[in-house]
Amino acid sequence: MTALPSGSVPAGGKQDCRAGEEAGIVRMAAAKVNLSLQIIGKRPDGYHELESLAVFADFGDRLSFRPSATVSLQVAGPFAAALQDTKENLVLRAAGGLLAGATFEGNPPGAAIRLEKGLPVAAGLGGGSADAAAAIDGLRALWKLPIEPEKLFELARSLGADVPVCLHGQASIMRGVGEVIDPAPELPDFSLLLVNPGVALATPDVFRAWQGAFSKVTDWPESFADLQSFVATLEDRPNDLEAAAISLQPSVREVLDRLEALPNCVLARMSGSGASCFGLFATLQEARHGAAALQVARPEWWVRAAACRRQ
Repeated sequence: MTALPSGSVPAGGKQDCRAGEEAGIVRMAAAKVNLSLQIIGKRPDGYHELESLAVFADFGDRLSFRPSATVSLQVAGPFAAALQDTKENLVLRAAGGLLAGATFEGNPPGAAIRLEKGLPVAAGLGGGSADAAAAIDGLRALWKLPIEPEKLFELARSLGADVPVCLHGQASIMRGVGEVIDPAPELPDFSLLLVNPGVALATPDVFRAWQGAFSKVTDWPESFADLQSFVATLEDRPNDLEAAAISLQPSVREVLDRLEALPNCVLARMSGSGASCFGLFATLQEARHGAAALQVARPEWWVRAAACRRQ
């Protein structure tokens, strides 16, 4: 467990820091799934301009926050081993940013934070960004900080490109490097089958491996008549990083092939920069049937059926 001494992070203004809520605060850091991801240009600073439809599953990491004299982070759960060095964890950086943006009577408050890591790390599911967003929201509530939303989103942007959309927590069209967030069209009902083959992919490596022309994008419709029309629209908006990810981790191709072969899977695609992939299903029951089949065929893979959170 890594602890920051009370007062080690700068603080400004004047707030009532009575954080002694007995029950504590709990937040879920939902998995972010990029149903599409198109590279549409490159900025002078070297970053790529993107457009992506991002949705959130009803499953993810779990964070709890309790009052304490210092800010500390404990990581548990099936993927905790990948986060043993917590010094630079985005959760602690989010805590430091919140403390730096407020001032208090006396010493700044602390929090004992527990992160139960249920999402694979470096998996294209926004886990670290979702954790940071959950920390911003949970600590703001624990410390009773009356911070306006724009200030919270400024902090989110400083922590990473995906943190703002995770803080927003609703289906969105992401543009730029992720800092421009617009509401998604009205989406039909569907469920997700999330699969990771047990490998990690670093986002910078995948972008460096990407080759090809920039995508041309068109306007999204306001809504979709049914799941079939939604899938048809997604087929015209692929994940441009998929081929690059497969060149680095060929197991991504096997995941996609197995998803495509499942009964009732209407679309199989990689999420984000990988290596996690998703299958789209009309119902959660169909997704669960697919999950059961994959767990038999590939018991070493991480497999999770999940509903898509509604707007």
